Amino acid sequence: MKVLITGAGGQLGTDLILLLRQEPERYQVFPLVRHELDITNREEVEKALQTIRPDIVIHTAAYTNVDRAETEPDKAYAVNATAIRHLAKAVEQLQAKLVYLSTDYIFDGKKGSPYQESDIANPLNIYGKSKLEGEKFVQSISTRYFIVRTSWLYGRHGSNFVKTMLTLAQEHSKLAVVTDQVGSPTYTVDLARFIQVLMETDHYGIFHAANSGQCSWYEFSTAIFEESGLLVSVQPCTTAEFPRPAARPAYSVLEHRAIRLHALPDLRPWREALKDYLNRG
Repeated sequence: MKVLITGAGGQLGTDLILLLRQEPERYQVFPLVRHELDITNREEVEKALQTIRPDIVIHTAAYTNVDRAETEPDKAYAVNATAIRHLAKAVEQLQAKLVYLSTDYIFDGKKGSPYQESDIANPLNIYGKSKLEGEKFVQSISTRYFIVRTSWLYGRHGSNFVKTMLTLAQEHSKLAVVTDQVGSPTYTVDLARFIQVLMETDHYGIFHAANSGQCSWYEFSTAIFEESGLLVSVQPCTTAEFPRPAARPAYSVLEHRAIRLHALPDLRPWREALKDYLNRG
């Protein structure tokens, strides 16, 4: 099975490559990073797919700087939306499967309970809006697609909240972290395993996939330090005290209904995953 992975240099893309290459008898992996494939260039996308002719395309490449997107909306939409139209058309021509990674930020956070796959999206920021447009292109063009919405990603490769907290702990004995934003931290290794299982099926549609359970950024940071054995005083604060250019949903926990309905293995509790990540060093 030929598997093409875009955004291969990112934290999820890297873990997908490592996972699939453990079974060379099952998967022939074609990882493409930014300088190898400009996903915003339609001709490049078409040429790459016609050359490789993959059975599955896992699209992890994205514009992910949430705050910068507010001042670079055209760039965010070019990468997260228009490029997806090019990719989806090229994938459809091959009748291949497409896995599109989306985000909890397509929701406004006002529901107050976990979001189901069928809930109406209402993104608060340019990043969320551009990712939602990408979803719409996938749904309108592709016939064999998996839209996987996830949240609060961290892993061994690339920058993320866990690494930032561990770095700050070396420099400060006291930290303030927001307590009024709640979501589900997701370990890229666990998400990669789920994607591997999902892409082998024909259960096409939208899936919410994050490590189970929920916490605030404050609770997440506290857990990071507890599991790491670091003595850091963490003070809860509000989003209003630390304003950012882009608005964030106050509550973006994802309900895993599609996973249950299709009897797929769910992702483990977030704290268990965090402990595993930290123990791996």
